[in-house]
Amino acid sequence: MADDQQYDVIIIGTGAGGGTLAHRLAPTGKRVLILERGGYLPRERDNWESTAVFVKGKYRAPEFWYDKHGEQFPPEVNYYVGGNTKFYGAALFRLRPEDFGEIRHHGGISPAWPIGYDDLEPYYTQAEHLYLVHGHHGEDPGEGPASAQYAHPPVRHEPRIQQLSDDLEKHGLHPFHLPIGVNLTQDAEGGAANGSVCIRCNRVDGFPCLVRGKADAEVICVEPALEHDNVSMVTGANVRRLETDSTGRTVTGVVAEMDDGSEAHFRGDIVVVACGAVNSAALLLRSANEHHPGGLANRSDTVGRHYMRHNNLALMAVSKEPNDTQFQKTLALNDWYLGADDWDYPLGGIQMLGKSDSDQIKGEAPRWAGLASPDMPFEVLAHHAVDFWLCGEDLPQPENRVTLDDDGDIHLALDEKNNIEGLKRLQHKLHGMLSKLGMHPHHLLPHSLYLHKGMPIGATAHQAGTVRFGTDPAASALDVNCKAHDLDNLYVVDTSFFPSIGAVNPSLTAIANALRVGDHITERLG
Repeated sequence: MADDQQYDVIIIGTGAGGGTLAHRLAPTGKRVLILERGGYLPRERDNWESTAVFVKGKYRAPEFWYDKHGEQFPPEVNYYVGGNTKFYGAALFRLRPEDFGEIRHHGGISPAWPIGYDDLEPYYTQAEHLYLVHGHHGEDPGEGPASAQYAHPPVRHEPRIQQLSDDLEKHGLHPFHLPIGVNLTQDAEGGAANGSVCIRCNRVDGFPCLVRGKADAEVICVEPALEHDNVSMVTGANVRRLETDSTGRTVTGVVAEMDDGSEAHFRGDIVVVACGAVNSAALLLRSANEHHPGGLANRSDTVGRHYMRHNNLALMAVSKEPNDTQFQKTLALNDWYLGADDWDYPLGGIQMLGKSDSDQIKGEAPRWAGLASPDMPFEVLAHHAVDFWLCGEDLPQPENRVTLDDDGDIHLALDEKNNIEGLKRLQHKLHGMLSKLGMHPHHLLPHSLYLHKGMPIGATAHQAGTVRFGTDPAASALDVNCKAHDLDNLYVVDTSFFPSIGAVNPSLTAIANALRVGDHITERLG
């Protein structure tokens, strides 16, 4: 199939980067085509069923990648309109100003960005307002300056989490309301007001939102963009390669495999790749030709390299008192983000996860053998569970990389012990506080089921860094506007462009950067 239209912009992918860019370009009147390899996520009861989502992985893409030893693993990826934002926890943090500069870690150096916090700050504000982020600037003493307050007040803590916040403050720490993107209107008691889209349930984290109350890229950006006559979308279009002209300087064609097995060709003046850090790198590598023998935008040999995914731990503590919380994802703590009184290097941040239920705990039980023996039924354990997410910075290493084999299958090499000492110390900090926080001190269980993984490499939700931007074409694939150094009309706007990843969820930075690049493309189009 050949599409006979010449589009001004073709965007490949509909997640935090691609979906947001489409929203930014929609009002320009330019002809924008969005290509998405998946379809719309089915709206069904299983959206909110723990067994379906976490234990059976019903919505995970039925594909396998290979690790550096050639062993298969199932990656945590979902191919739907809205990308992985359909399943993210909607925690929308800014990177700190320090994250844009060089930071020395115990395990090495986190490199500086070619732009600074001040360059991205206006777009952070726009991104927070667009994605309905609830929070309060000024609560986290280490955050960067903000040009405007959040448009929506913080999601109020439920009683057990408010007690946790109070206990942390009593011990000299600075907990703050987690910035989260939800379409929530709160009543006087903090509950969901009549007419609120979000109902403050316990399904926000890792589940698709059945009532469309989570600020994902489909609801916030793609659907509003498609209301413009100049914007269209083709689903079921798995882009396999990009073609260039005879000079190798211009992308002239986008070739996709359709759901029915046919091949489709699309043409655009500007082509934007936003498939996720692994798949974007794979697409550029698959598009190798005589002018680009190592893959598109890869004269520097950096495409696919410097893969990052955060050093993460999902942990479940057991409260001495019942935890009746439903909407638990309301608190975060960054006191040790850049260091501690007993450690000169960054540790990372702590935030709450969505509330565990008995089905998740039953699914975890085999993994807990030998780690703990809870002397209470699953339902009682779930009723006392308090769930934490610990996030430390993964450092960009050239050997951590995406490659393709002769069959075109994705291989992901990863050093799983890269800069993990800070995360270990962060876990030790939390463990040491449990008794002071009303928790059983000997119960801090690894909640690996939450990560959709049987091995650490499978946790790809925060994937970044494989098509890094920079000012030196010899050491980066993209310029500061996320345009390929080697091509005149190719951009990348997902988290691939990150030269470092900080220790907070990357989604808001991807959204803010997509708005920034959108303004650049709008100016370029005239």
